Amino acid sequence: MTDAVTVVLAFNEAINARDLAALADLMTETHRFVDAAGASLDGKAACVAAWRGFFDAFPDYRNDFDRLEEIDDVVVVTGRSSCSVEVLDGPAEWRAVVVDGRVERWQVSDPQPR
Repeated sequence: MTDAVTVVLAFNEAINARDLAALADLMTETHRFVDAAGASLDGKAACVAAWRGFFDAFPDYRNDFDRLEEIDDVVVVTGRSSCSVEVLDGPAEWRAVVVDGRVERWQVSDPQPR
């Protein structure tokens, strides 16, 4: 397992545990979150605040990874999100850029056909 993959796994563990401190520790200061609609949020503080609101709104949300693959500088993950809110429940793909042991970009999207 590469260091980048290890960081991505830890980041997802923090999401599933709703651990804002761990998430913040794993983000670069210039962290960018991109949602499935393509909207983005920039900066660690803004992203931590967004995760706080997300966890409050969707307390049963979690990600389960099936496959992780490092392609160039990006860790590509396929799996599924589980949530009682239907729009957040189902197959997903994540792309993460890891820089110096922290996540610079976390992007979620609908899975791409392979």
